[in-house]
Amino acid sequence: MILDNSLALRRPFRDRSFGVVRKLGRVNWLFVLCVCLLAGLGYTALYSAAGGSPEPYAQSQLYRFFGMLAMMLGIAMVDIRLIAKLSWPAYAVGILLLLVVMVAGHTGLGAKRWIDLGPIEIQPSELIKLFLSMALAYYFKRATPEQTGSLIFVLPMAVAVLVPVGLILKEPNLGTAVITGTIGAMVMLGAGVRWWWFAIIAAIIAVSAPVLYHHLHDYQRARIDTFLNPGADPLGAGYNIIQSKIALGSGGFFGQGYLHGTQNQLNFLPEKQTDFVFTIIAEEFGYLGSLATLGLLFSIVALALYTAVTCSHAYGRLVALGIATNFFLNCFVNLSMVMGLIPVGGVPIPLISYGGSALTAVMLGFGVLQSIHVHRDVTFASPDDL
Repeated sequence: MILDNSLALRRPFRDRSFGVVRKLGRVNWLFVLCVCLLAGLGYTALYSAAGGSPEPYAQSQLYRFFGMLAMMLGIAMVDIRLIAKLSWPAYAVGILLLLVVMVAGHTGLGAKRWIDLGPIEIQPSELIKLFLSMALAYYFKRATPEQTGSLIFVLPMAVAVLVPVGLILKEPNLGTAVITGTIGAMVMLGAGVRWWWFAIIAAIIAVSAPVLYHHLHDYQRARIDTFLNPGADPLGAGYNIIQSKIALGSGGFFGQGYLHGTQNQLNFLPEKQTDFVFTIIAEEFGYLGSLATLGLLFSIVALALYTAVTCSHAYGRLVALGIATNFFLNCFVNLSMVMGLIPVGGVPIPLISYGGSALTAVMLGFGVLQSIHVHRDVTFASPDDL
């Protein structure tokens, strides 16, 4: 829908012909359905993780999800031009929260990643991934090919990516840092930045890998060593991944049956409500259940990319690309981790793993994504708005 420019100049965020009812009709309800189905699958897995009980995981996660679903739809009603205006302030808040984590963060499992606010905990490293996508999209929204080919023009945004990546590495949280850097790279590539610059950086990192290995924390080196040879310490460092593989394989084609997974019900599975929750699905619902889960995950990524492709303004396209990349990478890293294809990195699978911070960050991003979808055809009042 193309808005009248004179109307937009007077009321850039208050076009009365584009009311709430019409906006609700423009929401991608297929996307919402896929999100709800995936969350329902997560409830089923968390119910089983507790031995067939809604407490302590499934019920609280369900309450969180419905609250976040309302938030997502509420954000979808907010004009994307207003959200665009908040891009850099949101990024600044995200960096500030990462700094607060360094000073007064809550430590868990050997890492300082959370801010304890009493009844809730915030994990800024999850939020900054969305805020970074928004900030980069706002910067590159009107970039010309000449600008995106200029190192001087691109360098400030490279710094904007490296700052949160460095702060996340200090927590330490290598997995999320890598995902954050990759999201930044994808948004910049989508904006037209030269791909071979990133190829050079990737080559330098690959060549430097042996040196970087010796600068990792002890537990990070242990995870890599375990990945290379999990059988070296089957009752210690290699226990998690060995049990995960057993659960994945024991499900067979049809699974052992709901609430009848031996690895799960006999508590052999480690961190089964968070990092390794997919193993419950694979063990109890087998190959078919795993395939259905992968289908839902793929559908959400595909629908997010559809929003990016059909959006008429560059800001929405780039933010949607960042959100789709974030969701895909979280799924890819988690699934690869539980299958033993990459070292264990503590990355949850979205909407299925138990945890409030990750769920909040994902649904916040989906709210922005739906705002982009709802307002995919709007025009902006001035060059400053796009």
